[in-house]
Amino acid sequence: MYLFFRKFLFLFDAERIHVLSLDILSFAHRLGLLRLFMKKRVEAPVTVMGIEFPNRIGLAAGLDKNAGHIDALAQCGFGFIEVGTVTPLAQDGNDKPRLFRLQQDSAIINRMGFNNSGVHNLVANIKDSQWFKQDRNKCVLGINIGKNKVTALENAVDDYLVCMDHTYCHADYITINISSPNTPGLRELQHGDGLTNLLTRLKDKQTELADRYNKYVPLAVKIAPDLSADEVKDIAKRLIATEIDGVIVSNTTNSRPSTLHCQKLATETGGLSGPPVFELSNQILEQLISELHGKIPVIAVGGVSSAEDALHKIRSGASLVQIYTGFIYSGPSLISACAKKLQEI
Repeated sequence: MYLFFRKFLFLFDAERIHVLSLDILSFAHRLGLLRLFMKKRVEAPVTVMGIEFPNRIGLAAGLDKNAGHIDALAQCGFGFIEVGTVTPLAQDGNDKPRLFRLQQDSAIINRMGFNNSGVHNLVANIKDSQWFKQDRNKCVLGINIGKNKVTALENAVDDYLVCMDHTYCHADYITINISSPNTPGLRELQHGDGLTNLLTRLKDKQTELADRYNKYVPLAVKIAPDLSADEVKDIAKRLIATEIDGVIVSNTTNSRPSTLHCQKLATETGGLSGPPVFELSNQILEQLISELHGKIPVIAVGGVSSAEDALHKIRSGASLVQIYTGFIYSGPSLISACAKKLQEI
C-alpha cells in the first residue's frame, strides 16, 4: 500500500511532501486509523547505554526535527526515535530548494541546514505528546542537538550546553551532532583538542544535570563518514578518554560515488544518504569499532534499505541500527522486516 501512495507522493516537491506526509501520519494516528494499517511492533528488547530498547531499529534524526510527530512515528514500530537536530534559537536553515530525491539510486541529497523551531518549541511538543504523558516506556526517545549557524565555532559549546539544559529531563539519550555537512565549519569540531574540550564540557554538564534531576541521560556523538583512518583512530581515542556513552556512525556524506545514476542531481551540494553511502558508512563503522575495543556501544546508520543491510551492521559490531532514507523509500514495512531479522541473532 505504501509503495502505491509513494508513486503519488513523489510527484511533488520533496520538502513540501515531507512536511505534508508527517502531518497526514499524525492526523491518522489521532483518528486511531494508523494502528489499522501498521504491523504490531516487533518486541525484541536489548539494553544499550543502560537503556532498554524495545527493539534494535530506530529512526535517525532529521525526519522529525521539531518532535511534532513522536506518537505517530512510534506507532510505525520503531524501537527508538531520534528527533532534531534542534538548536537553541529557531532558524530557517539554507535556501530552498534543499532536498532532492535521486529515485534511481533510492537516495536523497539534503542541505537543510538545521532548520528548526528552536529548543523551546521542541520541548513544548514533547510535553504535548501522548508519549510524554503516558507512554514513555513505549518507545525510547533520543534528542539530537546542534549549534545555530550564526554562532561562531569557538562558541559552539555554549549552544550545545543550552540545548542540553532544556532537553535533558525529557530525553532518554542526547546526541551531539558535530558531523552535519550543511552547517559551515561544524565538522571541524570532530578533530583534535577541540573535540576533547567540547566533550569534556558536555560531560561536566551531564554530571551537573544528573545530580539536579537524579537521572542519568547518556550522551552519544554522531560522526561523519568522510574521515580518514587516522581521524577515526584519533576520534575513538578521545571518545574513550572523555567516557562518552555512545557513538552514532554515520551522518550523510559529501562524496558522490561514480555509480550514481542520477548524475545531474548528484551535482547538488549537501549530504548524500541512502544505498550509495552504505559501503562508506560500513568502512567507518568497522574501523571505529576496532579502535573502540568494545568500550563504547555504537549505533549504526547509513544506507540501510533491507533487513540484510541491518543485519550486516549488527554483525559488524553495532548494537543498534537507525534508518532514514530507507524509510522514505520503503515505508513502515522496512522497520518490521529489519526488527524481525535482528530478532533472530
